[in-house]
Amino acid sequence: MGLLGILLGLGLLVWLAFRGWSVLLLAPAAALVAAAFAGEPLLAHWTQTFMGSAARFVASFFPLFLLGALFGKLMEDSGAVSTIAAWMTSRLGTRRAMLAVVLAGAAVTYGGVSLFVAIFVLVPMATALFREAGIPRRLMPAAVALGTSTFTMSAMPGTPAIQNAIPMPFFGTTPFAAPGLGLLASAIMLGFGLWWLGRREAAARRAGEGFGPGAEAPADAAVDDPLVRERAVVADGFDPAEIHRSRETTASPPILLAALPLVVVVAVNLVLSLLVLPRIDAYYLAEPRWGETSLAAVAGVWSVAVALAAAILVLVATSGARLPSLRASADAGANAAVLPVLSVASLVGFGAVVAAMPAFEAVRDWVLGIGGGPLVSLAAATNILAALTGSASGGLTIALDALAGTYLRLTAEQGIDPGLLHRVAVIGAGTLDSLPHNGAVVTLLAVCGCTHRDSYMDIVISSVVGALIALAAVIAVGGLAGSF
Repeated sequence: MGLLGILLGLGLLVWLAFRGWSVLLLAPAAALVAAAFAGEPLLAHWTQTFMGSAARFVASFFPLFLLGALFGKLMEDSGAVSTIAAWMTSRLGTRRAMLAVVLAGAAVTYGGVSLFVAIFVLVPMATALFREAGIPRRLMPAAVALGTSTFTMSAMPGTPAIQNAIPMPFFGTTPFAAPGLGLLASAIMLGFGLWWLGRREAAARRAGEGFGPGAEAPADAAVDDPLVRERAVVADGFDPAEIHRSRETTASPPILLAALPLVVVVAVNLVLSLLVLPRIDAYYLAEPRWGETSLAAVAGVWSVAVALAAAILVLVATSGARLPSLRASADAGANAAVLPVLSVASLVGFGAVVAAMPAFEAVRDWVLGIGGGPLVSLAAATNILAALTGSASGGLTIALDALAGTYLRLTAEQGIDPGLLHRVAVIGAGTLDSLPHNGAVVTLLAVCGCTHRDSYMDIVISSVVGALIALAAVIAVGGLAGSF
């Protein structure tokens, strides 16, 4: 009965989330279903297990959600994202429109701009560029997805994406875990995706297919769609409803000032992770007043948080005068972090209740029993949970909450670097999360004015298949050569 309850709770969560119900309601309800079938105390699991785990997630990662959303909104309203995208597209031109859209998305998201901020800025530019180049609109979602939600989310060393931060407290790693393998995976994802999109563009040109009919992408309609919002808040750290809560400047900054905050994010993150924090004597963290933790458990989050904060200060100092209202932009950015962090925390709470069920031991044994060793089973666990929840961050945290200790023990016995676990887990969570019900997919299609029928296959091939190939390569090379 316990296993049946877990399956029913998970099924309820997936089905109703797909229909647009709020995860804030669904996650505790699904957790209580699982607990009821196991004969466990319901209120205790809700207030102690569920809320305790959700609160720990918020305590650990809300600074990153807050600073990431604030940075993204300030970058948008200062005109910096638009300037970078326009500069990239003007340099590459209409002959390389596909590459321009992909690289523009990669540049801003690797620099710390939230996925949905990037989408709402990039899509109008991509629309104009694709129309001028005669590339079908239906290929636009795949191009934007490849640049914004693949290698810069899960593989590039040092990426400030929340998905790359989640494994750090579990494995004691930094944002630059397994940098060589991360670069290898990034090259595979980017190369495979561009190859596929190039083929599709060439085939469309041979068939005489142009951009196609239709008006500009209906971004405003997508923002106001409650279904889009409910699915989106578990996929990224930015609430789409806050996109238009403030105004973007009409006086965009020059390209050097626009790109400077992105450089600051990467540079400060690198210096803190590799040079500053490892030399700090943080013995005091072992005291009860600081949670009896260690520097290894918090250093990764600290480095990303300080990098984003430094970039925000630089942005305000260099381009703040261009903002129509600094307070309005800051308020919108702060508000945009709240619903996503609580939604993902609710998924984490659901996972904690499931992991506390006696029947979960059978699930854990099944996962660990997957052939190929701990790297393969870890990849499978994060893939499955990210796919079911429609959230890379939610699925990743659920998997690591339940299994990280076991994997650390297994890999210590086999001499596997925790950095390799980190990179496999993050890439694994960023593959099958892009199923049709994923919030980023739904939002992207809505903003581009496309349908699943028109564009989803190209998203799957360029983003999901490429990521799976990269994941397999990382596991194979890491298994043979170790982490590097």
